[in-house]
Amino acid sequence: MFFAYVQPLVAQYGLYAVFVIVMLESAGVPMPGETALVLASIYAGATGDLNIVHVIAVAAAGAIIGDNMGFWVGRHFGMPLLKRYGRFIHLDEKRLAFGEAMFRRHGAKIVFFGRFIAILRIFAALLAGVNRFGWGQFLFYNAAGGIVWATVFGLGGYFFGEAIHRFTGPIGLIALAAVVIGIAVSWWIVRRQEQKMEEKVLADEEQKRRWED
Repeated sequence: MFFAYVQPLVAQYGLYAVFVIVMLESAGVPMPGETALVLASIYAGATGDLNIVHVIAVAAAGAIIGDNMGFWVGRHFGMPLLKRYGRFIHLDEKRLAFGEAMFRRHGAKIVFFGRFIAILRIFAALLAGVNRFGWGQFLFYNAAGGIVWATVFGLGGYFFGEAIHRFTGPIGLIALAAVVIGIAVSWWIVRRQEQKMEEKVLADEEQKRRWED
């Protein structure tokens, strides 16, 4: 799983790893940005070697900068580029159709709340640019979503890390193992729910087209 590779990066490179991983994920490269943020926050709470304010700040900055990079790519190169090369970043025809449908329905909500949904966190900025979303509006909702996301997950991981630090020995190890297992299970559940959401939205769009025809 992703966390097995992210944890040593966060421990060794700290804030740089969080910034780069979150930025790349936000720009459209499938990376475990949320996992990096949570692990760095837990590490900060458990060891004190990282400042949680700095962790949250670099995660928010990486999210905002990466999203704007993705938005620029989507705006200037558009749908033809994504249709041709999207498969290399797991953005296939199904996901492109899903993204277009979601932006037609919700627009600004996708830019803000998409930060909290794995599939939209990776592709929302690209699809916002492709769908000609206004940059000023995108920047506002994107920045707000990035800051709230980094704060919520950062503080959550930090306080859990502090709790682990208080319980040394077997209890601390059990708690840490529970976190790792929880991340894996959460990732699996979220992915299943995203697939169901994709199928429902695309089915609704197909039915709508049939009615229009």
